[in-house]
Formats: sequence, structure tokens, C-alpha cells
Amino acid sequence: MNLIEIQAILSSTAQPCQEKIQLWVDAALADLNRDTEIVVRIVDEHESATLNKQYRHKIGPTNILSFPIEIPEGVELNLLGDLVICAPLLEIEALEQNKPLMNHWAHIIIHGVLHLLGYDHIDNDEAEIMENKEIKILTTLNIENPYIQDCDK
Repeated sequence: MNLIEIQAILSSTAQPCQEKIQLWVDAALADLNRDTEIVVRIVDEHESATLNKQYRHKIGPTNILSFPIEIPEGVELNLLGDLVICAPLLEIEALEQNKPLMNHWAHIIIHGVLHLLGYDHIDNDEAEIMENKEIKILTTLNIENPYIQDCDK
């Protein structure tokens, strides 16, 4: 069983319930075959920007930050890592990209979980592998490919 702890510091933004977040995390971890724990922290633009600057040396908020746990050898822990999601930014992105907000939440959470599993998109080959994995997982949830723009449909 995958355990998630949700830390939400915002109450004024549209956020998914714990059951939906659990569903999306479970879908992303379906092939893992072991129990995990993930912390999901839902933050405002200020906290996101602060963490983005501190850990990625980038200015401004970002939709999601993934912090994989580094477990010392010989220590048995199910903790996979932490996800920090900027809820107000997800609302803006969903509106700008003309996507249902909860579908965007699902995509971003799955994207973050894949980062915790070691997937990345630094180069084109890695990006293609990661995007294909995201699309496959989202399809199991009946969510459209998030990389297709309206004009591509």
C-alpha cells in the first residue's frame, strides 16, 4: 500500500481531495511492486519560489518540485520522497492551457512521482521516455494526453 501524507497550507484554491491524490500516486506507482510513502505539500507561490531558488537556483514559482529521499545503505525505509506543488500556479496553467484543472493536477502529480522514481527530462531521449510513461499512466485514468495542444486535436 502506498501511503501519502498531504500538507496543505492553502484553503482558498481548488485542490483535489486526498482520495484523488492517492489514486494518481497509486497509478504512477503501479509497476513498483513495493509499498512506499510520499509527502505531498501544497504551497503558495512564495513558498514555491523560495524552494525553487534554494534548490534549483531558478527565480519564481514552479508547478512542482520533487525531492527524492536518499536513504543510506543498510537503512530500510519506504519513504520515496516529497512533492511540493504550487496550487495557484496549477490553476493558472490549466486555464492558459485550456485543460480541466483536476486533469492537470493528475498530470503534475504523476510527473512528480516519476521524478521520485528517477525519471527525468533533461535531454530529449529522457523526456520522450518520461512523457510516454506519463501518457500511459494518464490513459489508465481516462485522462487525455497533456502534451497535445488544442490545435493538435
